[in-house]
Parts: sequence; C-alpha cells; structure tokens
Amino acid sequence: MEKARELGVGIVQFGPNMPLDKLPEKELREVVKRADSWKIDLELGTVGFDLDRLRFHIQLARRIGAILLKTTPERADGTVAPRMELARALREIVTELEQAEIGLALDNSRMPAQELNELLGDVRSPWLGAAVDTATPLAIPQGWQISVRVLTHRALSLHIKDFVVQPADHGMGFSIKGAPVGTGQLNIPWMMESIAAIRVDPSVIVESWTPVQKTLPETIALEHAWAKQGVEYLRRFIPD
Repeated sequence: MEKARELGVGIVQFGPNMPLDKLPEKELREVVKRADSWKIDLELGTVGFDLDRLRFHIQLARRIGAILLKTTPERADGTVAPRMELARALREIVTELEQAEIGLALDNSRMPAQELNELLGDVRSPWLGAAVDTATPLAIPQGWQISVRVLTHRALSLHIKDFVVQPADHGMGFSIKGAPVGTGQLNIPWMMESIAAIRVDPSVIVESWTPVQKTLPETIALEHAWAKQGVEYLRRFIPD
C-alpha cells in the first residue's frame, strides 16, 4: 500500500500470494487503518470454488471494507469444474454477495471466454462478473483480444499485463515474457477504447511478469520501476 500511495494509485488487490486472512489481527487492523487513511480501496484475491472458503472471504471482505473478491473457477485439485457445477455454487452465494455488497469476479485464466460469459449469463447478478486478465488466457490457449471482446461487458476487474511473444531460436515454438505496461504487444489504446465504448467501469490492476534478477533487491527494484512506468503510461487513459 505504501507503493500504491507513492504512485498515487487508489486501489490495491491482495492476492493469494499475500493473503490477508493469514495476518495476525493487529496487523490486519493496521492494513485497514492505513487503507482508510490513504483513501485506498482494497480487493481480495483467492483461488478455487470451495463454498466454505468463498463464504469466509466474503465475510472477510465485508469486515475490512473490501469492494471486490476475485477467484478462479476450479476445484481444490486444480481441475476446472463443469459449468453446471459452477452455476449451482454461484446461485448459493449470490444472496450473500448482495447482502455484503461485495462483487465476485471470476478470473478468465482457466476457462475460455465464451464459456465464462455463458456461465455468468446463467446466473445473472450485478454482484457477479469477470476478472479480465490480458495475459494468462494465453495458457488456455486463447488470445487476449477474444477475452476483451467477449467479457468486457461483464468485467468487474481488469488485470493489465503487458508481454512480448518471441519465436524460439530454433524456429519451433515461442516464449512469452513480461514487459513494462505500454512497451509490449498488448494493444492498450484499442482495449481502453473498447471498454469506454460499452461504458463499463472495472477496477484496473497493473501486474508485471518481472524477470528474476541476480538478487532479490534487484528484482524488487525492477518490479517497482515497471509498476511506476505502467502507472504513468495508463494515466493517459485513466487520469485518476
């Protein structure tokens, strides 16, 4: 949050790699206190579709004043659950989301955009939507533009990762590497125009696939430099 404050960013999403539910109560209260003081909105990220776990995170989000919960449409063993199973689970928690006034965004990294769109259409609720990531769908595999075209009207959260796809030296296969936002192959102007055209207003999270450096401090410094560069680039589209 100190980094966000330094960059003038008004939202921080805590993912499963830095889970707030693992913090001692005193530290959690300090996070909430600083977020309130610095006018930073909080979002939570978790993994999976276990109903007990989702209910726990809904209540945690409510308790700390978070505005969004993001998760992935998968079972505990990592397999993607069938659409009917996911729809049934979503229907069980829609009322709880509404009562808590927490949006639930399903990440598009595990399910093709059209399937996720149909799932969200099966369980229509203003408290349900998509977390549109611009890079992770490449592993499905699916191009990022398809995700934007199909899911933007349901987007509650937009994760902007820039990247470069490079052919392997031997000409067979490709490597995908992260790049500072605005310097890679992600067509950000087109994406932002597409979002503006349908008048949705998702939260925007800047993410980086930062290459590991020789030391941890060097990696952290590079990650911060990329974040600063990305935020500055996106200011031309998102002034505040």
